[in-house]
Amino acid sequence: MNPNIVRFNVKDRPEFYKELRKRVNKYFKDNNIAKTANLNMKLKTAFMITLYVAPLVLMITGVISNVWLVMLMWVLMGLGMSGIGLSIMHDANHGSYSKNKHVNRYLGYLLNIIGGYHHNWKIQHNVLHHSFTNVEGHDEDIDTNLMRFAPGQERKPVHKFQLFYAPFLYSLMTVYWCSVKDFGQIIRYKKKDLLASQGITFKGALTAIIFNKIWYAGIFIALPIIFIPLAWWQIIIGFFVMHFVCGLLLALIFQPAHVIEETSFFTPSTEGSVENNWAIHQIKTTANFARKSIFFSWFVGGLNYQIEHHLFPNICHVHYKKISKIVKETTKEYGLPYYEHKTFFAAVKSHFTLLHKLGTGRYDRELAS
Repeated sequence: MNPNIVRFNVKDRPEFYKELRKRVNKYFKDNNIAKTANLNMKLKTAFMITLYVAPLVLMITGVISNVWLVMLMWVLMGLGMSGIGLSIMHDANHGSYSKNKHVNRYLGYLLNIIGGYHHNWKIQHNVLHHSFTNVEGHDEDIDTNLMRFAPGQERKPVHKFQLFYAPFLYSLMTVYWCSVKDFGQIIRYKKKDLLASQGITFKGALTAIIFNKIWYAGIFIALPIIFIPLAWWQIIIGFFVMHFVCGLLLALIFQPAHVIEETSFFTPSTEGSVENNWAIHQIKTTANFARKSIFFSWFVGGLNYQIEHHLFPNICHVHYKKISKIVKETTKEYGLPYYEHKTFFAAVKSHFTLLHKLGTGRYDRELAS
C-alpha cells in the first residue's frame, strides 16, 4: 500500500456534493457572474500590495526615519503581508483568481515576495491540506512535534503547556517560513515523490529557494539596514515585528477553521481508508466564523468561510458569502453538520480550549468515556 494515499468512501452519499455543485453552478449562471475575481477583488489586490511595499519605500527613501514611526511601518507591512497571503496569493495559487492561468501564476509568485516558496505552498496546502483535511499523518497543517493538534497524535509532557506557548509559536510561523521551512519541505517532498506534481525537480526547487531567500533578505533586511538611519538592531527588531504580526494573524485565521472542539479528526485504516466521501469529510473537519462581519471577511480573504472554500477552492473568495447560504441549506437537507461560530473571538476561544484539552489529555478522556 502506498502510505501517501488516503481512500475516501465514494459510496457515502455521493448525491450530496453532486446536488450542491449543481445549485452553486446555477447561482453563477442565473446571475451571470464569473467565479473568479471581480472589481472589488482587484482593488483589494492593489491595496494589500501597496500596504506591504509603500512603508518599505517610505523608510528606505528617508521620508520616515523616526524610530517609532519606523516600527509602525513594519506593523503596517505585517498587515499587508498577511493580506497578500490571505487574499491574493491564496486565490491565485488555487487558480481561482482569474480564468487566465498566467495571471494566477504571476500573482501566486507574490508568496515568494513575502518569504515563502510557491511550489512548496501548493503541495502543503492544495495537495495535502485540502485533500486530507485533519487526517493525521497526511495533513501537514496539524503535523508538528511542538504542538498536539489531533487526538491520534502522541501526547508529550511539553504539550501540557501548549495553551500558553501557542501564541508565541504562531507569531514565529512566518519567520520559520522565510528561513528554514522550505528547505526541510523539499527534502520531505522529494522522498514522497510530491515535487513531480508541480512539474519541478529537487535540484530546480533547491536552486529557486536559495535564490529567493537571498534576494528576500537583501530587500527586506540589507536595504533597510543600509538606508534607514537607525541602528542595525532596531531594523532587525522591526523585521521581526512585521513577521510576528503576520504569523499571528495567519495562524489565528487558519487554526480556528479546523482545530476546534466541534470538528472531527481522522486516522486512516491500515488500508488507508476513511469513513466519509471527500465532500462530507470537508464538512466534518471545517468550520466558519464571523460570517456577518463585512470588514473582517474582506481583510481575511473570505477565509472565515472555510467550509465554502474547502468545498469550492476553485471559486474566488469574494463569492463565498453568497454561496454560503446555498451550502448551509443543502447540508441541512442532507442531515450534515455546518459548524460555525458567530464571532471570531468565539472561534479562537474554541481553538485554545481544544489545545488545552489535547495538551492535558482531557480530550482523550472525553473520547474514552
